[in-house]
Amino acid sequence: MLTPSEAGFRRLLPLLRPHGRRLVWGGLSMAVFVGSWPVLMHLVGQFIPALGSGDLQVVVPVLGLVLVVFLVQKLAQFLQDSLLAGPALQVSQALRRDLFERLQRVELGALEKLSAGDLTYRLTEDADRVSEVIYKTLHDTIPSALQLVAVLGYMLWLDWKLTLAILLLAPLIAWLISLFGARVMAATERSQKKVSELAGLLGEAIEGLPLVRAFAAEPWLQGRFEEEIDQHRQARYNTYRLVALQHPVVGVIEVLGIAFVLVLAAIRISSGDLDSQGLSSYLTGLIVLIDPIAHLTTNYNEFQQGQASLRRLRAIEKEPAEAADPQPALPLGRPRGDLDLERVEFAYQEGQPVLHDLSLQVAAGQVVALVGPSGAGKSTLFSLLLRFNTAQSGRVLLDGKDLAQVKARELRQQVALVPQRSSVFSGTIAEAIQFGRQASQEQLVEAAQLANAHDFIMRLPEGYNTRLEERGTNVSGGQLQRLAIARAVLGNPAVLLLDEATSALDAEAEAAVQLGLRQAMRGRTVLVIAHRLATVQEADRIVVMEHGRIREQGSHDELMQRGGRYRELCERQFIRDLQNV
Repeated sequence: MLTPSEAGFRRLLPLLRPHGRRLVWGGLSMAVFVGSWPVLMHLVGQFIPALGSGDLQVVVPVLGLVLVVFLVQKLAQFLQDSLLAGPALQVSQALRRDLFERLQRVELGALEKLSAGDLTYRLTEDADRVSEVIYKTLHDTIPSALQLVAVLGYMLWLDWKLTLAILLLAPLIAWLISLFGARVMAATERSQKKVSELAGLLGEAIEGLPLVRAFAAEPWLQGRFEEEIDQHRQARYNTYRLVALQHPVVGVIEVLGIAFVLVLAAIRISSGDLDSQGLSSYLTGLIVLIDPIAHLTTNYNEFQQGQASLRRLRAIEKEPAEAADPQPALPLGRPRGDLDLERVEFAYQEGQPVLHDLSLQVAAGQVVALVGPSGAGKSTLFSLLLRFNTAQSGRVLLDGKDLAQVKARELRQQVALVPQRSSVFSGTIAEAIQFGRQASQEQLVEAAQLANAHDFIMRLPEGYNTRLEERGTNVSGGQLQRLAIARAVLGNPAVLLLDEATSALDAEAEAAVQLGLRQAMRGRTVLVIAHRLATVQEADRIVVMEHGRIREQGSHDELMQRGGRYRELCERQFIRDLQNV
């Protein structure tokens, strides 16, 4: 079963190495289980003729030996299955862990193109299917194949001419199994694609239900859902139908083969080449062959389905990952916060630059606002400062150190982001602020006080131990945003990036968040992306960006007096220079 394939099942074999001891004991148990079949065939060959003649002196001891061998076989089977289950599950866990770790390093641009529902399905259902295939391969497929070899070997020893007749059917059965297996794998891939699309639609639908209701679009959504589940049903049905067809086709070939062998056996007995004891053992072997062939047929189908799942999991590895840390890396330490962008050029796609020859200096402790239309390159500049992306040319410096030469983790401990729409993981408020970092209760309280969040936290039923529901639905948008500010300042970063942190809030909530922001900004270098220009008039400097270039920069008063692009943007938002009104 573990044959070379595009899916790469053989690449999973190194994951089994740490479990060598259990595999060895499981293999020994498997050898006992498989080796007992020829012994049972031999004993049955003695038992049936003695039973027919009524010779109790032979029947009783042989029957006792059959029972002993049978019990030993079942004990070995139990040990084999239980010992091999652990490594199979460990491989699945390691695969899922490694792929999730890889997913966390995928470039954000590539990650945003992937469906959350599809990724969830891959790391749950597809990973489970791969685990089942590995387990069945270890505890069922390999023993069945060895059982087939052992029984056929004993049958060759009993009567090689008769066995050769059986072996003539083997290529036909193998060809049929392979033919059906390839079609089952293709049908499974189509089915899994439909399941992923359905999972993606469900994720969008659940998150967007308020919007759907607001537009009275329930019939449209129901129609889309019914169309998706119908396509999913049809894809699954095609897979089931192929599997259902395979069993009777292969079964008919097996029955015809058995009938052919029985006719040949009768001829061999009539010619005196085979005695009754040999025939009993031989027919027992023929019956014993049916079970492993059936198991191999079923398992081959599941293996093909597992290949489809493994291929989908491996596709995650093909997604581009963010740049690795340099070796050796420059130590960043605790920076002052001086930022310097030197003639930076950046493009997400070759030939489509987003930033053009951009140079910008920000002194430590300054507050600089980035304004301009969508697509001007503001968010891209943030992504370079966090090293989500790296410039194709030019340099981005923090305290004179090229960010491409420092470790990403060290950089992100000193450059913190407060996004436009904050998201939190379910857990306590303390855990939401810590976000995987170690912090004392005093540090948590200090961060919350800086973010103007401590008072509302203490009014909650369990204070910092209050549990946040999924997506933070049990707190308001303003409270959630203040938690995001507390999360950002907990590590005392030197640089704070604010991505329109108050744009989605009402006036009262915005006032509370603005107070938290003003407190959090003290003593730090701050870059603010702002579309609502009224929120950035107090910035030390305003940088107007357009088409990836800096169009103009200066204070609010300077830019208003200059009468350029900034004044035009302000006038569109009804912001006037009060001195000139």
